[in-house]
Amino acid sequence: MKVVVNYPLVDEILEQYRDVIKCDYFGYRNHITRMLNFCHYLLPDITDEESMKIQVAAVFHDIALWTHDRVDYLVPSYQDCHQWLENQGLSEWKEEIQIIIDMHHLISEYSGPYAKLAEAFRKADLVDFSLGVFRMGISRSFIKDVKSVIPNAGFHKALMKFTFIQLGRNPHNPFPMMRVKNIYKT
Repeated sequence: MKVVVNYPLVDEILEQYRDVIKCDYFGYRNHITRMLNFCHYLLPDITDEESMKIQVAAVFHDIALWTHDRVDYLVPSYQDCHQWLENQGLSEWKEEIQIIIDMHHLISEYSGPYAKLAEAFRKADLVDFSLGVFRMGISRSFIKDVKSVIPNAGFHKALMKFTFIQLGRNPHNPFPMMRVKNIYKT
């Protein structure tokens, strides 16, 4: 499988947030791009519409770290996404993309509505977050190829910065974005 280094839809949407994300822009963009490569690896028969949905979800999945300056970012991230979808005339995608974003830090496997995309997205994010320690069914060689072509650009350093900020704000809840249960059961 060939590594994709540029997703035009991602770049188009993310550009609107460049001034807010500032020095973390390329790190976040590259995290998104690596994740999308992993999603496509896990979903080799993905449709164009499904690919667009995961691209939109990817842009917004962590965005509230910057737009709302908070580590409990899942709800404001999908709320920002809802606004973008409404502006694009894509309101019918809101529920599915909300679930993808809201469940991307679920500790266990996701099963529920829209599980195909949500579970692949969850796995792809974990692969990138763990720097490939957790492979989630993705070949070691593809992870290595993706990481060699799409640099980290300080993304994990930014995550550490946000973690320390959260520890200062609420030391008893250092990872409020983590999900321990699936709230979207069928």
